[in-house]
Amino acid sequence: MLELVAALPADFPVPVFFVQHIGAHRSQLALLLSARGPNLAVEARDGDVPAAGTIHVAPPDHHMLLEGGVIRVTCGPKEHHARPAIDPLFRSAALELGPGAIGVVLTGMLDDGSAGLRAIKDCGGTAVVQDPADAFEPSMPRAALSVVQADHVVPLSEMAGVLLALARVDHGAPDRRSHAPSPTLRREHDAGEGAHAVESLKQIAKPSPFSCPDCGGVLFELEDKRPVRYRCHTGHAFSLRSLAATQAQATDAALWAGLRALQEKEAMLRRLADAQRAGDPATAAACDREADELASVAAAMRELTVKAPGTP
Repeated sequence: MLELVAALPADFPVPVFFVQHIGAHRSQLALLLSARGPNLAVEARDGDVPAAGTIHVAPPDHHMLLEGGVIRVTCGPKEHHARPAIDPLFRSAALELGPGAIGVVLTGMLDDGSAGLRAIKDCGGTAVVQDPADAFEPSMPRAALSVVQADHVVPLSEMAGVLLALARVDHGAPDRRSHAPSPTLRREHDAGEGAHAVESLKQIAKPSPFSCPDCGGVLFELEDKRPVRYRCHTGHAFSLRSLAATQAQATDAALWAGLRALQEKEAMLRRLADAQRAGDPATAAACDREADELASVAAAMRELTVKAPGTP
């Protein structure tokens, strides 16, 4: 992104909205972007009016949305186990701007942005994707191209020129009726915002056998399969790939927690055996036997835990 910002001309004719998976950590990203290029970058605040030539950066641990001509900054449910996430911004841009929206997917892991970019295309907007062969991490561009017929697939060195040409196009007053958002998109957006979430999900999804790794609730599989996605009624959202990655983390944590519990129980039994050895040798011997069995189980579990497959 630093290379792209440096290549954008001064006074870029439209606002730019930028999301990076920075989590809840303090970020100097806006300062870095401002220092690298000629256009001002600012951390978005709720209620800000988008300004042409300004790069609005999603703040840590908050989603950035567009609604009613202003920026909304929310601490809504995570999507793809991330906040900020790209898909909420793209969905809101599709609903807010229709054919005027330009979605850009750059280098990154997994597939956040793919479903949102498709929403932009479905509403008549433009899809731009970094050439996966040019990306440091090609996963996100490849995922986007697997579900979206992109209008432009270019290396980062050509991205600024493409975006400038697109930004200079006068969309005038496009016929929004020919690109009206689908009821499914509106219901998914409402579900993500917590508006009648259960009712909205029942209209566009069916309960799955999976539970939400973020809150434990039932995950609903959306009927729209490009890409395969899941939502729970509290608003957490995953693609199949991001769900697998998140579950891999949860599985790893559970395995190590189970190993710790076995080792702690073994240590307690050996301490109990020591305490009983003088007065009750039979109990002490029984504790020793059980501790030895647990040690054997723990060793086998440790070997399995270390060999457990990672995220696909």
